[in-house]
Amino acid sequence: MQNGTSNLKDHLPGYRRLSRLPKQFLSISPFDGDCMPSRVRLFDPRSGRPTQPFPHRWNFEDPVRILETYFWKADDEQGPGRHNRYLDVPGFAPVLVTRDPGMIRAIATATGDREGQFDRDTLPSVGIARATGTDTLLYANGAEWKKQRKIAACPFGKTTLFQPEQFCEFADTFRETVRGRIDVLRQHLAASGQETVDIPLEPEVKVVMLEMLTNNFFGAEISYEELREKYVPALERVIDHIVSDTVKNRLGVPWRKFPSLSDRIVRAKADDATFEELTQRILAPRGEKKALWKQFKSDAPDAKLISNLKVFLAGALEATTSYATWAISHLARHPDAQEKVFEEVKDIDVYTPEILAGAKYLRAVLDETLRLTPSLYFLPRRATADTWVKSADGRKMFIPWGTHLLLDVWHANRHEDHWGVEVSGYPANVFEPDRWRILAESGRATKDTLHFGFGHGPRVCPGKHLGELEVGLTVGALVKTFRFWADAEENPARAGVSTKPADGTRVSMSLR
Repeated sequence: MQNGTSNLKDHLPGYRRLSRLPKQFLSISPFDGDCMPSRVRLFDPRSGRPTQPFPHRWNFEDPVRILETYFWKADDEQGPGRHNRYLDVPGFAPVLVTRDPGMIRAIATATGDREGQFDRDTLPSVGIARATGTDTLLYANGAEWKKQRKIAACPFGKTTLFQPEQFCEFADTFRETVRGRIDVLRQHLAASGQETVDIPLEPEVKVVMLEMLTNNFFGAEISYEELREKYVPALERVIDHIVSDTVKNRLGVPWRKFPSLSDRIVRAKADDATFEELTQRILAPRGEKKALWKQFKSDAPDAKLISNLKVFLAGALEATTSYATWAISHLARHPDAQEKVFEEVKDIDVYTPEILAGAKYLRAVLDETLRLTPSLYFLPRRATADTWVKSADGRKMFIPWGTHLLLDVWHANRHEDHWGVEVSGYPANVFEPDRWRILAESGRATKDTLHFGFGHGPRVCPGKHLGELEVGLTVGALVKTFRFWADAEENPARAGVSTKPADGTRVSMSLR
């Protein structure tokens, strides 16, 4: 009988959804174990919570607020429901949101290509897939993901990137790029005729990051003016469209197939063509084995690489821009921390991995940036089978097949229970790089102080080491050249594909 039921579950379409309807109507939790999540209501108009616990066309532009809704008044609760919440609507798969670092780590670690492991949930990525294609490392799962990771990971891996000859080649071009952009800012300041200038740095940082990717890493030759005036604006609009398309496009038809009946569609198609052109330009040096292409071992034809290159361009630009602009934004509001970084980098001219590792306070600033304001503010997962998850401290949770999981890194990293005074010596919701010294001196292992800034587990971001180099060099060079500050004490986040400072990283700057 048990085998027959299992066979039905596996082969009869919709059986699992139908079979759980009675429990859903009776509000019986589909979860089990000693780490049971608490339920949130789909609609709760008198609760005062920020919004509904699902994205729709009136709240999708503020996803952090949707996550906050799950934990509305959760701090009044004791037990596992304090950090684990779920939504269960009849006819739909359950949604589990966790800000419990132990559960985040356990679920992320159990994500992979083996039977019964979690997949990366593709639901939040449908807009990206429609813009770039589904045959990508980001969108794929199972054996296809494993195959694509093997192809893509080699050039980004630490063992490849940090080979002396390879690294020196990249470092020289990276430094030249950053030096050129620093000179642009210096000239902007001189042209103003003032000792200080007020400027939003996010546009400048985006050009730096895109130039590093296209020219230094892929070996293309694209001018600063083209990047700034043509490619960055087009990519910004493509990324904005990806976010709205994920929620608004109920038909699932790629917008490039729509008839050109409005200026908006015409503009979107033009941006898509510009994105395609940029992708072809970074693919062109492959034939000459320039830059990273020397390390690319796959014999896959160019056409098979287009989708992954598009994902890499958009994703890496978003992630590194977020990382660098948040670090700058925090340092602009913490002058003492900025001066400590300056004292550490003022005599550094060559940023090797060893020198970056030795710049311990800069490292702490970057870790604190990823903790408090991570680019990847949640990690999407999906249960491919009925699964028991066990945290490192022995807590267990049963997660049913089909469950959508949102690993809420943003709120996990800001909660006093996990990162507060008792744990790290400082309140969890403030920027304080010194907490990393206290954590190290207290003997806490690195695995116990995960900020999940690049994800975690088998699906950790393959560009992690490259991103660390780019951001470390950019922030270090900026602090070495300029003193900068922000007038506003607070700087809330805006979130889409990644998070960024809501003010566009507006600072006042003067030369040192």
